[in-house]
Amino acid sequence: MGDLTALNKFSCPACGAEAVWTPSKQALVCPYCGTVSPAELQTDGSIIEENDLVEALRAIPDADRDWADQKKTVRCQSCNAISIFDAHRVAQNCDFCGSPALLAMDDVQAPIRPKALLPFKVAGTAVREKIRAWYGSHFWAPNRLGAKAMTDTLHGLYLPYWTFDAHADCPWEAEAGYYYYVRDSQGRQERRVRWEYASGQVLNFFDDVLVSGSKGVHPKLLEDIAPFPTTTDLVPYDAGYLSGWVVEQYQIDLVGGAQDSRRRMMAALERMCASQVPGDTHRGLRISPQFTAQTYKHLLLPVWLLSYQYRSKVYQVAVNGYSGKIAGEYPISWIKVTIAILLILVLFGTFAYLRSQS
Repeated sequence: MGDLTALNKFSCPACGAEAVWTPSKQALVCPYCGTVSPAELQTDGSIIEENDLVEALRAIPDADRDWADQKKTVRCQSCNAISIFDAHRVAQNCDFCGSPALLAMDDVQAPIRPKALLPFKVAGTAVREKIRAWYGSHFWAPNRLGAKAMTDTLHGLYLPYWTFDAHADCPWEAEAGYYYYVRDSQGRQERRVRWEYASGQVLNFFDDVLVSGSKGVHPKLLEDIAPFPTTTDLVPYDAGYLSGWVVEQYQIDLVGGAQDSRRRMMAALERMCASQVPGDTHRGLRISPQFTAQTYKHLLLPVWLLSYQYRSKVYQVAVNGYSGKIAGEYPISWIKVTIAILLILVLFGTFAYLRSQS
């Protein structure tokens, strides 16, 4: 059947219950009797395989499509996130938006199997304290928000990501502008620009350009909790790290991820080339990059997610499960804004009155 290891159960050697990956212990631990499992996970620095991108885009290998077979897959009808977890787990609400409208998916095609991951390193207790402090630091949020949001469940999720590598050879051409000054008929100094042709070349290696495959977490939050140390701290894929955790199936596929990475590379090359143009300013920048040695990886990365609904809108707070970096959304208290505006008007009026009396 291939490598069917995504969410296998790891039994506790003492009581037989399911052991789960525990960030604070960095090990498989039984939640019932506390026994640490002797299972050895792959942390020996094994090489993480890079895959040829051009070849993969031509034909996705069937051998990589079986990692989530025989697992329970559901799609949220509210946010469209697709989650994969053990069949015995009874899901009451979506882990991404809290909606109870979950639709079982029996015919979903299993995705490309992940080749590497970052295990959870930050424990849930530390994340909860971090979120409480984060809420407390936002004055304009409603006062009751902290208590309301913390009543919702905090979820640890493995999110799908793609990484892309490429060598770029990028010739460029532009008009370089040099400022000079003349005096007009009234003696005022006037700036002008002298334009000259310029050209050059940028050579750059893009290493692990990270593209999220998730649609369950708001994209801006994932950008804000980056980076993840994918070039240094990845471990080869091992089902033990996923034991007891929910995994999201990617919804931005390899083709979409590759297109996104190319846009990012092009934007970065344009900035690099622009910085090479001599003079004081430039115009008409044209770049002609050639990409070679293009490779990709499919990864799972750890994210803690808290979702809550406030006045019919869903807000999310995300925490990097490896570094602890936090980013979140919150509503604005219009009562506080209104009071602040009124206070400013009162102060301004008082100041104007005192000036008029002096």
